[in-house]
Amino acid sequence: MFAEFERFIREQASVTDEDIQLMRANAVERTLRRKDLLLQAGDVCRYKTFISKGFLRTYRTTDDGSEHIMQFSPENSWTTDGESYENGTPSFYNIEALESSEVVMWTRKDFNSLFEQIPQLKAYSDKLIFSNLARTRQRVFTAISATAEEKYDEFIQLYPGIINRVPLHMVASFLGVSRETLSRIRHAQVRS
Repeated sequence: MFAEFERFIREQASVTDEDIQLMRANAVERTLRRKDLLLQAGDVCRYKTFISKGFLRTYRTTDDGSEHIMQFSPENSWTTDGESYENGTPSFYNIEALESSEVVMWTRKDFNSLFEQIPQLKAYSDKLIFSNLARTRQRVFTAISATAEEKYDEFIQLYPGIINRVPLHMVASFLGVSRETLSRIRHAQVRS
């Protein structure tokens, strides 16, 4: 698990062997089975998590039982509930393994300590936060301004291959469209 993270972080930041050893010493490795929850709504998010292998989703359930997917997290990506993680407050979100997955996790205290000891990690993290903020803003803009077809096209461009890894109702949930609308869009694109 950690070997995948090490390969990834070496590509993203100029870290030394000593930096890697510090990160390893503070890391918690965990294997998840399909449908295991990494975070359950109502619990405090205690970890920043790197996905070494597998695929997770972050979703929220409304009072009527509808699920709304906020994020897909394939291998070589990160997941957390930032608000709960930073503030120590109960999360509104669930983070669930969609496939058997292997993750590497750090507590807030340990990750902040790593920031102090490894400035390159802090710089990488800041860059990642700004990138995620830009992606979130684009997603909100698309949600309020784009047609269902445009939402689907953008999803396929941004997340190639995910459409083959998740059920269509989850893609529809992520896009904020009905499964029927998504099926209609897909069939129309196949015909053209």
